[in-house]
Amino acid sequence: MAIRHIVGIAVILAVVFAAQGEAKDADKVDLYTRLASTNMWLRRAIEKLEHSREVTKPNVNVGTIGQENHGKTTLTAALCTTLAKKYGGKPRSVASIANAPAEKARGIIIRNSHVEYNTPKRHYSHVDSPGNVNIIKNMIIGVAKLDAAILVVSAKEGPMPQTKEQVLLARKVGIPRIVVFLNKCDLVDKERQELVEKEVRELLSSYGFPGDDIPVIRGSALGALNGEEKWEAKIVELAEALDSYIPEPEKAVDKPFLMPVEDIFTISGRGTVVTGRIERGIIKVGDEVEIVGIKDTAKTTCTGVEMFQKQLDKGIAGDNVGILLKGTKKDEVKRGQVLAKPGTITAHTKFQAEVYVLGTDEGGPRMPIFNGYRPQFYFRTTDVTGSVQLPKGTEMVMPGDNVLLTITLINRIAMEKGLRFAIREGGRTVGAAIVTKILA
Repeated sequence: MAIRHIVGIAVILAVVFAAQGEAKDADKVDLYTRLASTNMWLRRAIEKLEHSREVTKPNVNVGTIGQENHGKTTLTAALCTTLAKKYGGKPRSVASIANAPAEKARGIIIRNSHVEYNTPKRHYSHVDSPGNVNIIKNMIIGVAKLDAAILVVSAKEGPMPQTKEQVLLARKVGIPRIVVFLNKCDLVDKERQELVEKEVRELLSSYGFPGDDIPVIRGSALGALNGEEKWEAKIVELAEALDSYIPEPEKAVDKPFLMPVEDIFTISGRGTVVTGRIERGIIKVGDEVEIVGIKDTAKTTCTGVEMFQKQLDKGIAGDNVGILLKGTKKDEVKRGQVLAKPGTITAHTKFQAEVYVLGTDEGGPRMPIFNGYRPQFYFRTTDVTGSVQLPKGTEMVMPGDNVLLTITLINRIAMEKGLRFAIREGGRTVGAAIVTKILA
């Protein structure tokens, strides 16, 4: 806990105990509450302390997917409102979530609404994307990398074409877990609910998810939002399923070290320094690292870490640092390579990727894409030329489509499944993509 929060606790307790003397514990708590209700400074201090406790919880990124009009946004509002009532937090209306502002990610406009809620165990960051196109964009572009998805299916209609498309895409882009909310159960009988649940489980199994084991919660998001206790209990049950079924995400700092190279320069008398932002993991002075991509992989040793002109003994995920490399010449490192823990990443030229091609109104290509199309592919810090191969039986890809492409690059790039990148033509972004399979 930060020092300022400890000081805040001390000040509050001093006020309470000075006013109450040797009162019983229950009375002290009551006085704490009364003082807080009449003193703005104390109220704000308490709010900060409450917030400091919340942010110490593990954060999990989730998002709603499913057919349009099956109740995704209503469920998002119900989660915020019901859990705020039970555990504290900020309730949200459907309108405030549905009117999400446009945001730009990797050069592409996407509409997302970002909300948050808490359970006793976790803090959840939730993204709700209005419409099928925005959901697809979000899964491919990765504005928020999802630890899990909440699949919303209307018990009245059952799985629909968009349901199937999004479940398949979730599997391709590597969303590891799905929890199902069977919505609008107040409109159908139990027999219909059981039939739709069976269909959903079979659908999930057909796309490689453990359909028999996935939690399926039957409820009514609108009923919960209207304060009906029966359906509010189902929202709490959904939150409990998220807590129990989704494993705690691995923190970036706990993953193997990786840093994309942004710039390279020489310090007289010391050697070659590469700069960049550490994407994941920790680098310590004395650690061995590999330089991966574009050229043959080379091994070297970190002999210094510097940030803001200060020498450090280590750098961690999120830091912008300069790393001094032992025995490495400036011309042996290039922008677009990565520094990585030895053996954790390799360079490749051929792979498959799920691609969203921007529509013409988004600045996408003005003409369809055909086999042999040769744009620039932007990975981390560099552009690489390559060519595309369309799926068998597909003659062309139109602006606004999402498609699985096979891509061959002219240079080797450090990559792994799940790496996101942009497609550019003439200096502008025309598509966004995620690596789904390494081929060579």
